[in-house]
Amino acid sequence: MTNISSNISPKAKIKKVVLAYSGGLDTSVILKWLQENYGCEVVTFTADLGQGEELEPARKKAEMLGVKEIFIEDLREEFVRDYVFPMFRANALYEGVYLLGTSIARPLIAKRQIEIAKMVGADAVAHGATGKGNDQVRFELAYYANKPDIKIIAPWREWDLTSRSKLIEYAEKNQIPVAKDKRGESPYSVDANLLHTSSEGKVLEDPAQPAPEYVYQRTVSPEGAPDKATFVEIEFKKGDPIAIDGVKMSPATILTKLNELGGANGIGRLDLVENRFVGMKSRGVYETPGGTILITAHRAIESITLDREAAHLKDELMPKYANLIYTGFWFSPEREMLQALIDKSQENVEGSVTLKLYKGNVYVMGRKSVKSLYSEAHVTFEEDSVYDQKDAAGFIKLNALRLRIGARLEKK
Repeated sequence: MTNISSNISPKAKIKKVVLAYSGGLDTSVILKWLQENYGCEVVTFTADLGQGEELEPARKKAEMLGVKEIFIEDLREEFVRDYVFPMFRANALYEGVYLLGTSIARPLIAKRQIEIAKMVGADAVAHGATGKGNDQVRFELAYYANKPDIKIIAPWREWDLTSRSKLIEYAEKNQIPVAKDKRGESPYSVDANLLHTSSEGKVLEDPAQPAPEYVYQRTVSPEGAPDKATFVEIEFKKGDPIAIDGVKMSPATILTKLNELGGANGIGRLDLVENRFVGMKSRGVYETPGGTILITAHRAIESITLDREAAHLKDELMPKYANLIYTGFWFSPEREMLQALIDKSQENVEGSVTLKLYKGNVYVMGRKSVKSLYSEAHVTFEEDSVYDQKDAAGFIKLNALRLRIGARLEKK
């Protein structure tokens, strides 16, 4: 029987660890720190999720630090197909507005990290998430779901390198290259993938102060967007986008294209004070240009293809589903149960939506589907032969029955 009572054995027992490695200052320091403090072999894993950075420098830095096994993998298609699109079938929004760009990336990174750990015979995994944030929870819940007995090392909860200056001092002492723009205090912290960018900290810590324009990386300001609108048609099948303007594309290519269109039109900016799972409130500035277009289009195609009660049930369940993703429970049985229900609802969600993109806004201009439930014959204001308006009187009286009985009781 697997023992799951403890996640970390004494340091001397750890022989090989797989580190989620970006090649940046934090994870490069962690790499060296693991070698020094655990005396173990470190395997690095760098996932390309469309963050838009050159990843080969991460390989060179890992080689320089003596790493023999280096994994750099392009997971963009898997990320969008198996994580982003299923989430968008649910129209998931955390606290009503956040499109969960960081949250949805962590399960895939963690799953692949565990697969690599099994492949190379590692007995532990490590991440660079701090002890104050949500990511430590997301990574570790996913680790345990994929390998219940895995040992986890979270350096930020162990070491005494409690400031950026101490990290830089440690890096210089150990001859770890530090990028010039990382010297001194960083103005803010950034996380990015194909779905979004997330910026937090430093110049953004006071929620009363507007975010400086330089924080935004993927979108022009709405004021700086073109004066001429952009029109785009998105085609759906079983709830997923499959083509833009009649051209079929892969999932990652679709999201990339929508990011370009949205970014050029100032779409997808969000300044949010959210409730972290660990208990505190935090201010984040997000850019999700393609995702903002996609969720608007998806709701539009659902409006003509999804039954009323099915649509309302989905909307009732959505906050629960979004919260599961935000708090790191992607691999939980309840999320999988909800996903099965959501996917069942999408069987007839197909057709196309035409949108207008203009200065930070997304407008639905039209929607059509061969599986549409919209009946012009029933809703017309002209004379028709399919709907007897007299039937409404009995319908209203039956629905009013309990209200009338209650009102009579109050009068007595």
